[in-house]
Amino acid sequence: MSGQSAGDVIGLKSRWRRYPAYKDSEIEWLGEIPAHWEVKRLKYGLIQNDGGVWGEAFDDEGTIVLRSTEMTLDGGWRIDNPARRRLTSTERRVARLVAGDLVVTKSSGSALHLGKTALVTEEIEALDCCFSNFTQRLRSHQGLYPRLLWYLLNSPIGREQLNYFGTTTTGLANLNGDVIGSVFIPWVPLPDQRAIADFLDCETAKIDALIAKNERLIELLQEKRAAIITRAVTKGLAPHAPMKDSGVEWLGEIPAHWDALRLKVAADLVNERINGGEGMLPYIAMENVESETGKLIDTEFQIVPESVCSLFQPTDVLFGKLRPYLAKVMAPEFAGCCSSELIVLRPRRVLRRYLFYYCLSDCFIKIVDSSTYGAKMPRANWQCLGNMSVPIPPIVEQRAIADFLDCETARIETFVRRVQQVIEKLQEYRAALITAAVTGQIDVREELAKTPIPANSPHREPLRSEEG
Repeated sequence: MSGQSAGDVIGLKSRWRRYPAYKDSEIEWLGEIPAHWEVKRLKYGLIQNDGGVWGEAFDDEGTIVLRSTEMTLDGGWRIDNPARRRLTSTERRVARLVAGDLVVTKSSGSALHLGKTALVTEEIEALDCCFSNFTQRLRSHQGLYPRLLWYLLNSPIGREQLNYFGTTTTGLANLNGDVIGSVFIPWVPLPDQRAIADFLDCETAKIDALIAKNERLIELLQEKRAAIITRAVTKGLAPHAPMKDSGVEWLGEIPAHWDALRLKVAADLVNERINGGEGMLPYIAMENVESETGKLIDTEFQIVPESVCSLFQPTDVLFGKLRPYLAKVMAPEFAGCCSSELIVLRPRRVLRRYLFYYCLSDCFIKIVDSSTYGAKMPRANWQCLGNMSVPIPPIVEQRAIADFLDCETARIETFVRRVQQVIEKLQEYRAALITAAVTGQIDVREELAKTPIPANSPHREPLRSEEG
């Protein structure tokens, strides 16, 4: 646990009212709570706290079994291709989800996903589905409002406890029914629970809408960046330059004074393997390259087995050949070694920076994407890449295009970073607001009269299990 009291939550208390009276919760990290609240273990508010099922085999006609992968980090659902499993009648009966249930991820390789909790809505119940054995189902009794519990378990107060108890109790980052049941929660009168949940529905909906608008702005900026790159490397910078047919259908017309060469003529494929005498080298894996920008995210000096990586020089261009990562292109400023999933290209008839931008262009990536092969993780191959056409301007013009794109992409990336900072601040405020409300640091019971619940709130209608 971080040891930070819930009473230390950012300056929300200056904006929202406080409860009339407070008392010590007798839990150091929680601090004071409203005088009419209590603190209890979660297990005292549950009528069910059980693990899921997985059945015998996949079955196209079987029962949908929801997994952690169908749960988003913010506690929602994203059900695109759910697993259908062959279950016994007993398994279907005991693991069937109903509205008001909460599903908790109890095993994950990522601390971000461990403990994430999704609320079963009436839409989810209508799927007649169950939950997997790597998740835990919580069903609360009538004194504990599922929506408030959902907010609490997804807040830092809930997630930090789950992470702490899951690590210190089991020795590994895993959860079980006992660990989840041991979480401390504020025990709030039922009318207050409903008021807090309704208030948070309203306020988080407004924050989420702002976040979505800013995320859309980032998408538009990235689309603009891609369009500027593609136009510059295929049409040049002179808007009225005479054009000619490139002879390549997907490339179309290029400036009349440009050439169109195959990539294997413009650059060499380098396949120099590391050997034992190389010592410690900077190592670049796919995850170290930022998509779309080619920026280095992080790297470290390490010795990598000879069969795993290739050497590169600061004169080379690295291109990610896995289909989901075709937009991972990098022009390193240093010598090192890289994952075998990165192709090393050494420019011969083209400037490195120009080749870097061409490999990031939409026209190039789309054609490479259409050529990929393999069942699970399709990869681009050099035989195809080497035969792809590259429009080649004169060297002076290549340099001018690269300089122009350096400037334009830097400007857009600066704007993107500013928008990302806004999103981060909104997310921090959202988390702080939820924490303050569920721990009683702000009194929101009368706020709904001023700001009613949005009509599109996913939890506007009462859940059956909450009314039962």
